[in-house]
Amino acid sequence: MSWPDPGTNRARHRVPAGYRVHGHAIVSADDFIAGADGLTPPALRNEADWRRFQAALNEATVTVLGRLGHEANPNYARRRRLVLTRRVQRLKEGEGCWWWNPAGMSLADALQDVAPGGGTIAVPGGQPVFDFFLAVGYDAFDLARAEDVVLGEGTTVFSGLEPGRTANDVLRDAGLVADPAEVLDPAANVTLTVWWKT
Repeated sequence: MSWPDPGTNRARHRVPAGYRVHGHAIVSADDFIAGADGLTPPALRNEADWRRFQAALNEATVTVLGRLGHEANPNYARRRRLVLTRRVQRLKEGEGCWWWNPAGMSLADALQDVAPGGGTIAVPGGQPVFDFFLAVGYDAFDLARAEDVVLGEGTTVFSGLEPGRTANDVLRDAGLVADPAEVLDPAANVTLTVWWKT
C-alpha cells in the first residue's frame, strides 16, 4: 500500500510552521523492519532502543503511524495518535486515535484538529508511512540498527531498497546528514545513527 504520489505530497502536505517531523525505526543489517510474515521479529526488539524510543514518543506532540502498527500496539500510554487509513474520507476520532486519510485532508488541517500549537511529529512507521513522510520531508530520523541481524526478506524501512541502495542512501538523497553512529547495546550490537535536515 502506498499513499498519494510522493511528487504531490510535499505540495499538499506541507508541514506547518512550528512543527518538526522526526522518524524512528529499528532495522536489520539489511534494512528490514519486518520479516516475510509482516511482523517485527524478536531479533529487532531491543530494550535499550525501546526505552529511548518510548522517551521520544513521550516528548512528541503527536505520533503518526499506520493502521497495522496501531492495531498491533494499543495506545496504553494514551498519546495523541494520528493513524493513516483509507477507511475514512478525511478525519474521524477512533479508539485511542484519530483515523486520517491524507487523500481527503491535508496534514496541516489534520494537525490543526488533532494537535494544534506545534511540536514534534513522531513517525514510527511502517513502510508506507515512512515513505509518505520521506516525500513530505523529515527534520530528523533516528535509525537504530541490529548490526548482526540479517533477515533477507520481508518489509524494508523504505520502499525501493535493493542491492546497492540502502536506507542510508535514501536518507542522504533526501537531504539529511548523519551524526556518527553510537552504540545503544554493546551486547546485542545495536547502534543508533541520527540523521538531521541540513
